[in-house]
Amino acid sequence: MNGVIALVGSGEFTPAMAEVDRGLLAATGRDRPRVAIVPAASWPDGEAVFLRWAAMGEAHFAALGAEPVPVLIRDRASADDPVASAAISGADLVYFSGGKPGHLLEVLRDSAAGAALREAHARGKVIAGCSAGAMVLGGHQLRVGGRRFLQPPFGWQDGLGLVPRLVILPHYDAIPEMLVAPLVLAAPEGALVVGIDEATALVGRDGSWQVQGSGRVTVWRGTRRERHRAGSTVIF
Repeated sequence: MNGVIALVGSGEFTPAMAEVDRGLLAATGRDRPRVAIVPAASWPDGEAVFLRWAAMGEAHFAALGAEPVPVLIRDRASADDPVASAAISGADLVYFSGGKPGHLLEVLRDSAAGAALREAHARGKVIAGCSAGAMVLGGHQLRVGGRRFLQPPFGWQDGLGLVPRLVILPHYDAIPEMLVAPLVLAAPEGALVVGIDEATALVGRDGSWQVQGSGRVTVWRGTRRERHRAGSTVIF
């Protein structure tokens, strides 16, 4: 059975996500789970930012009783480093933090690290992604052509597909919903647009998911909108 996946709207490595992360650690079934911290999406923002996210993840999960291992993938070349892919393969929980989703997708697609991620998921390991890290796990990912997020022209590219059919929009409560309408109408055939509020997670596997955290999850099934709060179960 595929492992648990957590799609997080924002708040990685902060107290706002501590309860969610405790649940993810428990889902590994390990007393002291090994957590691969992958801040690759933040590398375009500079080395200092990249290393800060790695340190935040390490401190956060160490405080929760886990064994965190920063995996310092910066670019496509380092995503083929056998050490990096081995760290992902050997982890009980793999966590991708936020940043630039296009960069993260380029780094992971068809790389050794991406293959290790898919194999870990298939072996039942827990996979988590926050913001950009959540976006790449979907079946489709938004490719923005304008200068601002959700400003046309935009298009689509295949995501990693660990959560098929989904288009994932993090920080959803920070986006004016009127800007989402054109995207919903232009979504690939059969896709579901899923908006995840900040400090909120959608956690599950194999079609059954639960909302956790302080906000809501909004699901667009075509033009029909659903709202789900913490404790709600969502079926895809």
